[in-house]
Amino acid sequence: MDVLIWIIIVALFIISFIGLIYPIIPAVLMLWAGIILYYFFIDASALSWWTWGSLIALTIAIFVADYLASMYFVKKYGASKHGMTAATIGLIVGSFIIPPFGILIVPFVLVLVIELLQQHSLAHSFKAAVGTLLGFLTSTFAKGMIQLTLIGIFLVDVLIF
Repeated sequence: MDVLIWIIIVALFIISFIGLIYPIIPAVLMLWAGIILYYFFIDASALSWWTWGSLIALTIAIFVADYLASMYFVKKYGASKHGMTAATIGLIVGSFIIPPFGILIVPFVLVLVIELLQQHSLAHSFKAAVGTLLGFLTSTFAKGMIQLTLIGIFLVDVLIF
């Protein structure tokens, strides 16, 4: 039975990384589902308070990194609020259109068009679109690194200590 639970845990961890590319998959929720499965079905006493605290802090860090990276590039490259909204909608829609490249292309094009419709120059609109693209890539990288750290802490506590 433990082997089956471990297979599910590993699958959930893998799905969490797919969630970085497909925003409709709740990446953090997949990680926590794997951890909770371990806790309830394998060994509730294996996870220390340090691990629980670290997991919670890293989960908060995932959301903060996502927000900060996105906002930094959006503001630095001058995207408007409408452009930011278009980027968010583009991420979701892009997940279904020409996967996996749609999450890069669709938000870029939408931001470019929205910025142009607001009477901004082509240079400004293009710069804003590039900014939203860089924001997405940076936040995705940061979230991926934090997720790896979260999984590493979990595995060290479970397998070594």
